[in-house]
Amino acid sequence: MITGSLFKIALDALRANKLRSGLTLLGVIIGVTSVMTIVSALQGMQDAIKEDLSQFGPSTFLVARIGMAMSEQEFLDKIKRKPITLKSAALIEKGCDLCYKVSTRANTDARVKYKDKSLRNVMISGVTADAFEVVEVQLAQGRFHTADEDRMRRPVAFISDKLRENLFEGVDPLGKEITIDGRKYTVIGVEKKAGPFGDNQERGYAYIPMSTYITQFGEPSRIMLAVKAVSVEALQDAMDQTRMILRAQRHVPFDKPDDFDILTADRILDVINAFTRILRFALIGISSISLVVGGIVVMNIMMVSVTERTREIGIRKSLGARQKHILLQFLFESLTVTLVGGILGIVLGFLAAKTLMLKIDMNIAPSLAAISLGLAISGGVGLFFGIYPAMKAARMEPVKALSYE
Repeated sequence: MITGSLFKIALDALRANKLRSGLTLLGVIIGVTSVMTIVSALQGMQDAIKEDLSQFGPSTFLVARIGMAMSEQEFLDKIKRKPITLKSAALIEKGCDLCYKVSTRANTDARVKYKDKSLRNVMISGVTADAFEVVEVQLAQGRFHTADEDRMRRPVAFISDKLRENLFEGVDPLGKEITIDGRKYTVIGVEKKAGPFGDNQERGYAYIPMSTYITQFGEPSRIMLAVKAVSVEALQDAMDQTRMILRAQRHVPFDKPDDFDILTADRILDVINAFTRILRFALIGISSISLVVGGIVVMNIMMVSVTERTREIGIRKSLGARQKHILLQFLFESLTVTLVGGILGIVLGFLAAKTLMLKIDMNIAPSLAAISLGLAISGGVGLFFGIYPAMKAARMEPVKALSYE
């Protein structure tokens, strides 16, 4: 009995009982759709985060009071740390000979206005001029502020694409004046549209020179540092030098751990990947309940089908069909219905994930791994839950089967 014949018999059986086949398909579709939605959405998030982290070059690292906290307790412990200050940046710049550039960033929230449009709680970042060299911010139009503008406390602003959308819809922002907490600033540049994790501020944000920031908002009590090593090869040594300088400044005892975080883009990505991997397994485990339910539906429907076709089985056996032929026939029917449901579930799951991701301005593409997983799951459900009905059909006695009413 060749595969083509088995496939034809399976399709004929599905067409003969459309309602039953539809209910069977539904159980598989729901299960595969839920798994595919989770897998596709998480993969899309990982890809978006990776793209956003690409602005940190391979020779760049970050220094912060709290870089990452993987638990509530860890965050509560880290929140007690002393802040990183401008003095810390100056000491690193002076004492780290393997550090090519040291940029500082301080954040605050302010009201930003353009004509009759006003936005509250917009993030304003004071940055040094070399920040745009250390962190590779993509330029859409205009320019970044210069070291001279920083030194002379010029009121200039480089804005994110989202802030441009919110304030300057249909208007070229270059050269226009905005007010930040009542002070006028000239827009000199616009950042290229970032990914959903790059521009995660609902209203957007603006960069202004650090000296201008200090003049308006006062010297920041805490900052974040982005440091670029002289080369990729010198990255680890530059991080070690920075660590020793900060430990000395902050009087950290020799036997105590750092009271600050030093992170590279690769380290951030490793932590995020580990977190999403755990989350993926947990969510897939939960959604697998629907797959088990779908599998039970498949098994019950196949059991009903075997009972209804008892005389057919008896006739086939009396005409020379062996146990393995009957086994393969019903197993193939189970596999066919779950694979059809799996294909529909893959399509629906991807569309659901795409719709979800578009809500947060993120795009995803179907991956071969996700499609393979969906097919493997649906095929596995068909084989696992179809084996018992198929074995029951294969073991029927021809005489008893023919006499079944």
